[in-house]
Amino acid sequence: MSFLKNPEWIEQYAFPQNTLEEVPADAFERINLLLDRLQQGYPVVSIIISAWNEEVAILRTISSLAATVTQHPLEIIVINNNATDRTQETIDRLHIRHCFQPVQGWGPARQMGLEQARGTYILTADADCFYPSCWVDHMMASLTRPGMVCVYGRYSFIGEKGLARWKLALLEYLKNGIAAAREFNRPFLNAYGMSMGFLREEALKVGFVMHKIRGEDGRLCYDLMQHGRVAPVTARAARVWTGARTLRQDGSFSRALTLRILKELKQLRTLLRPLPMHNTKTSTNS
Repeated sequence: MSFLKNPEWIEQYAFPQNTLEEVPADAFERINLLLDRLQQGYPVVSIIISAWNEEVAILRTISSLAATVTQHPLEIIVINNNATDRTQETIDRLHIRHCFQPVQGWGPARQMGLEQARGTYILTADADCFYPSCWVDHMMASLTRPGMVCVYGRYSFIGEKGLARWKLALLEYLKNGIAAAREFNRPFLNAYGMSMGFLREEALKVGFVMHKIRGEDGRLCYDLMQHGRVAPVTARAARVWTGARTLRQDGSFSRALTLRILKELKQLRTLLRPLPMHNTKTSTNS
């Protein structure tokens, strides 16, 4: 984890443009050249990305994934989750598979990707993140272990003006400690769709929640726990990098940090016992 600055490798994928028409045409040419080299042969791994109003941001995800170095044949599938901007135009210009899901929500979008995927293994990614070139192989190294049904990675925030990287790193150390505590009884709380993998066959048996509610990723992980082992992928090199807009929504960094600490303290006692069995498709906890 970089404590004082963002990793240098993400700079080449940080498209600064605000609209699709501002993106140079040769950027698509470079990305597609890498995609064509990467996606050869019948896929063993399918990377599913849900996108809603990410006409430029999704280029960060796709361009970083296009630079993947892996031994596993793969495909990339983007699901347009009823976007109202030019996300579909961006997708159309990229050499990837794609489909349209009019039902709003992360669950419905990822479910469609799951059903359309050809790979034995599924990795899920977000449409506004940066993925290191080793991400696929780190995820697969854990996912292909005997008895494993689901794995999940960790993520870091990109430092920006007003949010120094060292502040974000402190938050991440706190998150890592909480994640370790969750692993005993509630590992599914650590499963985030931005970096998650599972067996397609088993995931089709349980499926995603089919309405818009946060935590669709953890819900799937919880259901998959009944079919095999789940485990974290903690390698620093495999961390996904994302913007800090969720922190910005809470106002200042100190407020964002305080809110998260209070939330975790409130839930601390629950970590000492397993969550009672329940129906993840109808529960309202989020």
